[in-house]
Amino acid sequence: MKVAVLGSGLMGKEAARDLVHSSGVQEVGLADIDQSRAEAVCSSLHSSKIKAFKVDAGNESNLADFIKQYDVVINALFYSFNEIVAKTAIKVGVHSVDLGGHIGHITDKVLELDEKAKAAGVTVIPDLGVAPGMINILSGFGASKLEVIRSIKLYVGGIPVRPEPPLEYNHVFSMEGLLDHYSDPSMIIRDGKLQEVESLTELEPIYFDRFGPLEAFHTSGGTSTLLKSFSSIENLEYKTIRYPGHADKMKLLVDLNLTGARHEVEIGGVKVKTRDVLLKSIDPIVDLKDKEDAVLLRVVVGGYKEGRDKCYQYEMITYKDRVTNVTAMARATANTISVVAQMLGNGQVTKRGVCPPETIVPGVLYMDEMAKRGVVISEIEK
Repeated sequence: MKVAVLGSGLMGKEAARDLVHSSGVQEVGLADIDQSRAEAVCSSLHSSKIKAFKVDAGNESNLADFIKQYDVVINALFYSFNEIVAKTAIKVGVHSVDLGGHIGHITDKVLELDEKAKAAGVTVIPDLGVAPGMINILSGFGASKLEVIRSIKLYVGGIPVRPEPPLEYNHVFSMEGLLDHYSDPSMIIRDGKLQEVESLTELEPIYFDRFGPLEAFHTSGGTSTLLKSFSSIENLEYKTIRYPGHADKMKLLVDLNLTGARHEVEIGGVKVKTRDVLLKSIDPIVDLKDKEDAVLLRVVVGGYKEGRDKCYQYEMITYKDRVTNVTAMARATANTISVVAQMLGNGQVTKRGVCPPETIVPGVLYMDEMAKRGVVISEIEK
């Protein structure tokens, strides 16, 4: 199969790395608006399979000319490109996947292209990161084993292995995105009703092998398309995992109006966004640099099977790859989107339309492929 990758940033680079090492992939095109950046990534991967291209993803004609040469396109660009990439892929008859983006209802706009994708015989799968993404696939897998689904509880955290004050956190993706997740309200289903709850609240202790006690709390965006896919469920919620005390510190920053994207103050006649000041102030503190990170994940799907209570729990702990120096978050995220893209390209996924991960990605196959890449997900039946 031939696969196009849009974006030569961290996730694009790591998706490309997996693709060139996959026997079923014959050709990879890595596109960026800055071709020199794409060429640098290609050189670092030392593979004859991959070639760099200059593509402006905001230009539909330029984008179409590039992706129509491939079987599937991986969109590793900023979420604001998700809609145009999905539309263009459908137009030229190419399957596509993206990393998601619920800010501005971007994923909802992609989902609205379902009928057009079906008519074109194309599959589009949004939200293929970790949360959303991996948690969606595992939720769908657990749910498929139950006759009646009652609850889904989701816990994910990208954290430093050795935390340092004052925040005990180092960012492994966009800090702006993180502040959105902390500032915006969280959507959950509780007692069968869709509800909005304040982020950074309802803390609970959580433990993993070698990690704990940790804390878990509500943040926005994690429940993603699951709220619609499991709309009749009794309880569904997503919580972020951090070291103890982190939520209280971030809640203070939220309450002080320092994290919101739109809040401004006037200083000396100049309007300044408080978030911009905060980001500049904390960036040196939260920069991961060469430190080791870990991604912790737990998905608990409960319900009934054969007349009795049944629960399926999925758990993962992934560390930074010390050989390639790839972060744990990049390993979990980029391998997820690469694996699913390859399922589309080789015909292991045949359903057409715009499909959330929980409705289309085969769980057993996904877990097997991730394990081959050192990202091991365990299943416990209770």
